[in-house]
Amino acid sequence: MRQIGRILGILTCVLAGLVLDANALRAQESGQDQLLRVDLELVLLADASGSIDDGEIFFQRQGYAEAITDPDILAAIALGQDGRIAVTYVEWGSAESQEVVVPWSIIDGKASAEAFAEKLMAVPRLAFGRNAIGSALAAGLALIEGNAIDGYRKIIDFSGDSANNWGGLPVEVARQAALAADVSINGLAILCRACESGRPVAYDLEEAFEREIIAGPAAFVVTADGEQSFATAVRRKLLLEIAGVPDEESFRQRLAAAGYDAGAAAR
Repeated sequence: MRQIGRILGILTCVLAGLVLDANALRAQESGQDQLLRVDLELVLLADASGSIDDGEIFFQRQGYAEAITDPDILAAIALGQDGRIAVTYVEWGSAESQEVVVPWSIIDGKASAEAFAEKLMAVPRLAFGRNAIGSALAAGLALIEGNAIDGYRKIIDFSGDSANNWGGLPVEVARQAALAADVSINGLAILCRACESGRPVAYDLEEAFEREIIAGPAAFVVTADGEQSFATAVRRKLLLEIAGVPDEESFRQRLAAAGYDAGAAAR
């Protein structure tokens, strides 16, 4: 347990230095510093382990870039009480490799979403190494706890093509730490990026995600089983997370009830 505590301490200290300068995210009210209120703090924790080549790294990023600028995603953000969310994109590999690709960014409309997408595609690959899922989840939690943002909801959005943990912090320790901090973990199970080799693992990846990785009362797993479905899966996952709904039909009902034109958000 002492070793686990030591690992958590090191991760927290190292990752705190990666958090966007707190002063840039503080709101001023009556001369007092206030944490910036948002509807959601979202860590996009993307697989950059050894099974993911450079082309796939940027294919994944492109899927997130397209999703975050989608009119429905922008509408989901606008429907929130604060009308804005905070997002950071992190790629994970080994226990020593969790790298912030885009630091905490406030997205409150088309311009800020496009700026986030542009930054995401401009950074070279940063993370490498064999799966260390527990350390990756701990990195996501440290980023949430170390920022200057007050989110009504907090989510770590984990993607990967395996549930194996080859080093670093045990996954269950990281899961319990997230639950204790009221942070949910959702999953994107990547079954097959090129659809040439079938499933990437011999076991049921979605079931393993549900059993071992995701956490929280409304946590869920979305499956991407090919190149064409990856962007669709990412968009669906972000929509459910940002809107805080169980399915897309519920989101459409919210839009109709609010009389909101989703297309207007993209203009």
